[in-house]
Amino acid sequence: FFFSSRRRHTRFKCDWSSDVCSSDLTCDVMLRLSKKADYALIAMKHLAQQSPVLCSTSAREIAEQYDIPIELMAKVLQRLVRTGLLVSTQGTRGGYALSRPPALVSVADIIQAIDGPFTVTACSTEKSDCEQFGKCSIRDPLWQIRERIVTALGTVSLAEMANETVPAATPVAVMRR
Repeated sequence: FFFSSRRRHTRFKCDWSSDVCSSDLTCDVMLRLSKKADYALIAMKHLAQQSPVLCSTSAREIAEQYDIPIELMAKVLQRLVRTGLLVSTQGTRGGYALSRPPALVSVADIIQAIDGPFTVTACSTEKSDCEQFGKCSIRDPLWQIRERIVTALGTVSLAEMANETVPAATPVAVMRR
């Protein structure tokens, strides 16, 4: 899997002939985040790195620091408020702040707040209208892969990202039926 954000790239490689995925093996499979999810991760990391004394930060400040269009940053921050990851205050000293400690927010929380549930195929949701849905032989294995991706992203906290102590890719066992 290739986890890509604007500032950092983490690559997980899988050798499908063995039962292990690690950063030292051969075959790449890509997971790509939306631009909005990238911006959300950037903003959340920025807010996590702020001094607790600074109660809030404006959308403009974040957008200007990272060369992100202000309108897009404002929309991303508003969605993070609606999903409960941020709180906003209005007024001359208003802005955005984390709603809970960075250690209690995962990368998966942030991405799903912006992009919704993770999907790996068109039939990754139970609302699929795929003609092959009832006969598909790979749907269940792909759903299991999806769950592993969610679990992996759920193990990285915003605090780790803010401190840049995200652990290196670790081997993951691949279960076969």
